[in-house]
Amino acid sequence: MIVRQYEEDEFTVHRVPVMLMGGLIAITIALTSMVSLGLFERQSIPSEARAAAGTMSTATRSLLFFDEADGTVRVEDAFSGEVISSFGPGTGGFIRSTMRSLVHKRRINGIGRATPFELIAWDSGALTLRDSTTGETIELASFGADNRAVFAAMLDETKLAGKAN
Repeated sequence: MIVRQYEEDEFTVHRVPVMLMGGLIAITIALTSMVSLGLFERQSIPSEARAAAGTMSTATRSLLFFDEADGTVRVEDAFSGEVISSFGPGTGGFIRSTMRSLVHKRRINGIGRATPFELIAWDSGALTLRDSTTGETIELASFGADNRAVFAAMLDETKLAGKAN
């Protein structure tokens, strides 16, 4: 059996990568501080930006989401009980992750699922998923056109007529 003994100088860390990593950390801290101190403008809050621009809601639908025993996620209209969509196991990944995030916030706050989520279409073409119990909102356009389209399909076709996707 051959046992190799390692010399101490075999494990060296080169200075250049360490210096570059340190520089990246320093730049990140500096930029964050500049925003906190007001030298750079913060990103806008969507609800405030909509209010300033006079954006109005064009369609709203209250939705309930259910996890079935077989792993299917069922989406129902909160008022009529109509099944809007159903996503079997292995499908609807964006729906699953979005709803898990919102439901997790409800569980932390001890809130049940009796209150529906609101899906709101704006005259600017934006779509928002809002949980009125926790105040959480998700701007669906931020996740790409395909993911936005999954939620847009949950609004009535007549409400989306003439809307940009």
